[in-house]
Amino acid sequence: MAAAGSSRGVWAASASAAVLTVAVGACGPQRVASPAPQPQTLVVALPDESGAAGRVFVSNAAGSVELSGTGEATRVVGSAAPSPAAVMDAATIQKIFGATLADLPVPPIRFNLYFELQSEELTAESRAMLPEIIRAVRERPVPDVTVIGHTDTTGAAAANYELGLRRASAIRTLLVGSGLEASLVEVASHGEGDLLIPTPDETAEPRNRRVEITVK
Repeated sequence: MAAAGSSRGVWAASASAAVLTVAVGACGPQRVASPAPQPQTLVVALPDESGAAGRVFVSNAAGSVELSGTGEATRVVGSAAPSPAAVMDAATIQKIFGATLADLPVPPIRFNLYFELQSEELTAESRAMLPEIIRAVRERPVPDVTVIGHTDTTGAAAANYELGLRRASAIRTLLVGSGLEASLVEVASHGEGDLLIPTPDETAEPRNRRVEITVK
């Protein structure tokens, strides 16, 4: 059997089910036969770090089925085709996969903060997000924070690289000032080389003037 798709949250459990058959004849009791157990595989689509289950295709020589939503599941018994997709309730998922899910690392959280034109000054809306970001960092036992600075395409590429680095460093200073150990925050700059919104050169696009923060 093969399972493929865009979801990282795909879980499979295997079990054996004994199948009992009874042969009854006209002349009296007959032997009860116990055929070899048929292997079973359960595949469930669970959310990945983005919160989406994506699309998962489970197939074998007998057929295939698509799982396209959180909690959708299929079961494969022996060499039979996968069963039709059906939603598995959260309590059942927890019962089967609870121990595995508990051992998984906490998924990273990502934030975008935006800046004024040609400046390291945050917009008012982004400044208001800082308490939420600091809280997310403090909730991690051993936080690992990456801050990447970006710019729009106004100005020279070399200058924009430096501006992106200053923006990332400014956010690092704010995080360290809130009590985070400096060694836990990594800064980098992509300048104008990784635009969120593709634009021509010399375009003042506010959504490209940003830092991307990843908290692990």
